Amino acid sequence: MPLRRALLPLLALVSWSSASAAPAGAPVSITYEAAAGAGEGRHLVFLTGDEEYRGEEGLPMLAKILSQRHGFRCTVLFALDPDGTINPDNNASVPGIAALDSADGIVMALRFRQWPDAAMRHFAAAVARGVPIVALRTSTHAFRFPANHPGAYKNFNNFGREVLGENWVSHWGANRRGATRGTIEPGAESDPLLRGVTDVFGDSGVYETHPVADAKILLRGLVLKGMAPTDAPDTYKKQRHADKQEQPINNPAMPIAWTRTHTHADGTKNRVFCTTMGAATDLLSEGLRRLVVNGVLWGFGLEIPAATDVRYVDPFEPAPYSFKGYRRGIVPADHALGKTLRAGDPRPPMPEKKSAPAKTEPKK
Repeated sequence: MPLRRALLPLLALVSWSSASAAPAGAPVSITYEAAAGAGEGRHLVFLTGDEEYRGEEGLPMLAKILSQRHGFRCTVLFALDPDGTINPDNNASVPGIAALDSADGIVMALRFRQWPDAAMRHFAAAVARGVPIVALRTSTHAFRFPANHPGAYKNFNNFGREVLGENWVSHWGANRRGATRGTIEPGAESDPLLRGVTDVFGDSGVYETHPVADAKILLRGLVLKGMAPTDAPDTYKKQRHADKQEQPINNPAMPIAWTRTHTHADGTKNRVFCTTMGAATDLLSEGLRRLVVNGVLWGFGLEIPAATDVRYVDPFEPAPYSFKGYRRGIVPADHALGKTLRAGDPRPPMPEKKSAPAKTEPKK
């Protein structure tokens, strides 16, 4: 079912289950007011919520850059537990989603969300009115509603392919074994998004991708033999999940960044920039940060400088990506301007494994 058919009138108020609520009066998001810059008068909403790649750390850092270096007003939303702490594993939670009603653009790092219909209406409406979208890493599989889910937005399971240009296919380069080096697609060298973009590197693995035909590929990702930027490209062969054909891992290399225009049935258009890089640790790469910020500027049709300013506003020391690796006890206010994100509370101890009862000799 096309995305447009799933849209319903916006609710004036959004009701939340207890899993999505925060204590009364506690901030459920953080907003960075705009300094001077090209984005003046535009509101970006950042959607975090992935269980592995620490989007809840990477997106606030990008929001600080875009607000303080480029003039956008930026609001960051998080998945929260009932006590108001950030928990990206809470895949039904996205308090503050009404911020999308005033969004001029979306930056997202989501994975397998199952938001309630009251939240999905705000997201679907923002997409339907044609806001530009910048999508990182697991956003190709932003939503996964099971068949028995009571909601009306199961068609958004195909949001990646239909809007961004690709869904989840498979891991191509293995996480923690072969890092990713970006290489410019032949013919894309003069694309404005690539101005000042050099030395793109990430410690997350390459995804298998086959973007839709109207996507313009900007970068491909070389799977390296190790985890250092200077490591050589790997040479083993691998079977593609999409068609079960075998190929050398880097010949051709998989697309890792592209643009496209998504057109709705009524002619409304979204300008889309998508990259399958975007773990918080990937964003230590100045080249990747510049590409993402350039993607935002491009989405609004703004001039892209020769070397877009992507200096950190506050120190950025992201946690390594891993499942269950998020910082405990962090609240949205911990991402405020002028703060270095604290380490968080100790992880709860793992439950002890019960030892098997000792075997006894049977009585003779």
